[in-house]
Amino acid sequence: MKPLRRVVPFAASLLMLPVAAMAAGMPQMDFKNPLTTSQVVWGAIIFAVLYIVASKFALPKVGAVLEERAAHIANDLEAAQASKLKADAGMAEATAAIAKARAEAQSAINAALDAAKGAAAEQSAALNARLEKQLSDAETQIARARTQAMSALREVATETAATVVARLTGQVPDPQRLSGAIGAALAARGVG
Repeated sequence: MKPLRRVVPFAASLLMLPVAAMAAGMPQMDFKNPLTTSQVVWGAIIFAVLYIVASKFALPKVGAVLEERAAHIANDLEAAQASKLKADAGMAEATAAIAKARAEAQSAINAALDAAKGAAAEQSAALNARLEKQLSDAETQIARARTQAMSALREVATETAATVVARLTGQVPDPQRLSGAIGAALAARGVG
């Protein structure tokens, strides 16, 4: 509350300043003096002339510059809008071209993969056929070799048995009895 009591008298003294200035005899506020009156009249006349000159000559030029500037800005905005539309159209074309190129590339990749798979399948079939033939030939050779080995087995077994019996006993075994025993042993093993 105390600061408010100090402000109110100060504000009142500010409002009374022009009255006090006139009472104190400030020459700027003494309208009884003809010099002050003429200065005020000439100030008003000069202000009116300057206002008329400015409104007739300077202000129209300023207005024209402002209008020209506004028109220039509007044209720039229209050009920017047109450029943006062009850029958007170009971007859409580029996006479409990229999508088309991707689709074509994917199609080419798929075609190449299909061709590679077909070639691989052909090579695989040829290789399988060649391997089957080699396997068949090998099985035939193995069967032939087995037959030869089995036929030679009786002969080798007979000779081996005769040599073993002759060394162990010192006597040559009977060939018919030896052949019968080897035949029975081979038949027991499923060879024969």
